[in-house]
Amino acid sequence: MAAHYIVRSVDRAEPDVIAALRAAGVATVHEAAGRIGLLGPEVQPRQTGAAIGGSAITVSSHPGDNLMLHAAVEMCRPGDVLVVTTTSPSTDGMFGDLLATSLMTRGVVGLVIDAGVRDIATLREIGFPVWSRAVHAQGTVKASPGSVNVPVVAAGQLVRGGDIVIADDDGVLVLRAASGPAVADAAAKRLENEAGKRETLAGGVLGVDLYNLRPLLEELGVRYVDRLPE
Repeated sequence: MAAHYIVRSVDRAEPDVIAALRAAGVATVHEAAGRIGLLGPEVQPRQTGAAIGGSAITVSSHPGDNLMLHAAVEMCRPGDVLVVTTTSPSTDGMFGDLLATSLMTRGVVGLVIDAGVRDIATLREIGFPVWSRAVHAQGTVKASPGSVNVPVVAAGQLVRGGDIVIADDDGVLVLRAASGPAVADAAAKRLENEAGKRETLAGGVLGVDLYNLRPLLEELGVRYVDRLPE
């Protein structure tokens, strides 16, 4: 029989590092980190405009069974993000407004689940942000063992307890806690650089000139003509 664990302790990143990454946003952090850490696009935001950052509390659950989600609530601290996976593909509604209420009471800032959620209207009303594979009213049971704070794979991305999770309208990204400070610094520099480019583009300069792309177009054989040849 496979062993199942609830790991009580994880190593979390510093709150100011997480806050800086959250403010930079998923797209910028992804570039700053070297284009690593993104969950697949099948895990989608179920609200508009939410942006979160926190430390991962991971759950490995049997599909169609949310027992371990309830067990995980006790392991959560303020600022955490619950990251839920199933041992085989599932779209069942494993999470709803009652679990959200428990998590909000613990200070959890959001949910990332590679499965389904339900009660979505109430989740939006109470302001608990979720990113999920599906929205599905199919209920679940509480009967099967699983694990908390073990390494899991969510939408193709390895996630460990304590990893940094940031999520917004562009998706979800995961980083090792130890890499957070360096990536936050790189993201800040990228934002400063982008601000300058935005001002230049707003002044009417074209991207092909800003990025010196005309020689590349010529090298690739792209021709400017007034009309297509007859």
